[in-house]
Amino acid sequence: MDIADIARDAPDKVAVTVTSGRSISYGELLRRSNQVAHLLYDAGLRRGDGIVLMLPNCIEFYELAWGAQRSGLYYTPVNTHLTADEIAYIIDDSGAKAVFIHASASALASELAASTRGAGTGAVTGVRFVVGGDLAGYDNFDEAMRVAPHSEPPEPSQGTEMLYSSGTTGRPKGVRRPLPGQEGSFAQSATEAGLRALYQMDSNSVYLSPAPLYHSAPLAYTMAVLRMGATAVVMERFDPEATLRLIEEYRVTHAQFVPTMFVRLLKLAPTLRSRYDISSLQCAIHAAAPCPVEVKAQMLEWWGPIIYEYYTGTEAIGGTIIGPEEWMAHPGSVGKPLSPVHILDEDGAELPTGQPGRIFFDGGAPFEYHNDPAKTASIQNDQGWRTLGDVGYVDTEGYLYLTDRATFMIVSGGVNIYPQEAENILVMHPKVADVAVFGVPNEEFGEEVKAVVQPLAWADAGDHLADELIGLCRSRLAGYKCPRTIDFIRELPRDPNGKLYKRRLRDDYWAGHSTRLL
Repeated sequence: MDIADIARDAPDKVAVTVTSGRSISYGELLRRSNQVAHLLYDAGLRRGDGIVLMLPNCIEFYELAWGAQRSGLYYTPVNTHLTADEIAYIIDDSGAKAVFIHASASALASELAASTRGAGTGAVTGVRFVVGGDLAGYDNFDEAMRVAPHSEPPEPSQGTEMLYSSGTTGRPKGVRRPLPGQEGSFAQSATEAGLRALYQMDSNSVYLSPAPLYHSAPLAYTMAVLRMGATAVVMERFDPEATLRLIEEYRVTHAQFVPTMFVRLLKLAPTLRSRYDISSLQCAIHAAAPCPVEVKAQMLEWWGPIIYEYYTGTEAIGGTIIGPEEWMAHPGSVGKPLSPVHILDEDGAELPTGQPGRIFFDGGAPFEYHNDPAKTASIQNDQGWRTLGDVGYVDTEGYLYLTDRATFMIVSGGVNIYPQEAENILVMHPKVADVAVFGVPNEEFGEEVKAVVQPLAWADAGDHLADELIGLCRSRLAGYKCPRTIDFIRELPRDPNGKLYKRRLRDDYWAGHSTRLL
């Protein structure tokens, strides 16, 4: 469906509420998206062109996304924590012909406006808008919208998102799919169908999205929620207690999380956990990273059998899904693959059941890494199977288990070590807020296991806690898998969606040493 269909039948129904208190109805969202479509058309954008959005979670994000969606354009949200140089690269690489930035990022906007790259060059010249205020070198979005027509888009057409990979292994790459026909894209329709069939969502549902919209799942899922005529409640930033309060306040029926959010929820005091009525919650979905078994088991004990998990990537080349009852019978699994899966060794040979290797999927939606045919080809083997770079294994019943990212694997004395095993144990310690495990130089073995820990209370950081944590690992894992040493940090480098920038930590330890390219 299109929001025009919903606005016609229920114009006053709330489409999106952000937790600052602002809301927009379907009728208003349709009108504003029409204005955006006219604004972009008058700026010279036509089907197949692109725009870049550098915005926090806000109502204007959806006005712009739907204006682009209904105009046959690619829309690219950008991580607002990137540097000006990183953002300028994405603007250039995507070929964006219009850029929208929020006034709260004034310093970043000024750098981009003065840059010899990105928003200040080529086809983008003059098509720069600031949302929520005034900035030198940018047109005021609100003023432009006041005079934009409310009528249907000049050339109605279906567009789609084009998201960039995180860039933790180098420059990010845009995941570009063919533009959809009038009925929408395969990926978009599949997301909507999945919400209906797998999670029993409908137009009466209320969906809580606690993560930044520049990530794939929050954007794709909330756009699908709006196609269904449901209501999206969008948090400006994740906070564990606020999450419980919002579930109670808005009678949330569905929500999506990442494992680090579960960890933070579980670390709330029992008195806070019991303060809020979350009985309206029918389905909690999680993805984006492997969830420690103990974390998910505790969440199921707290919230009941309503937690569903899926595994896929922005590229949508394959995936899995698993419900609560299945997971309890197969703890740690991410489910049965939705398309044929193959576990391959480093030489490309298929491995037997139970042995970990690189995960390849057969099938999936067509896409390419924008402007990088070599990268597109690199994830595909001779059989046409494609990989997201993850490592895992399949059990005798066909359930897939993730071990770790291949790029994070530690090779110590010729033995492969997957950091996720130690991380899963350490993060559940009551004095640990967050943890990262990775390989550091070792003259004899090449690499050794290091843990960097963010303690809940900085006063606990020190040798006593380090010894306690190493001992905990050794009581649960083989010695070679455990960290030899532990360093403490006040805050790990994560983005608001829980994405850990592990390479930033590793680089400091590998300065002056050779290492495998991540």
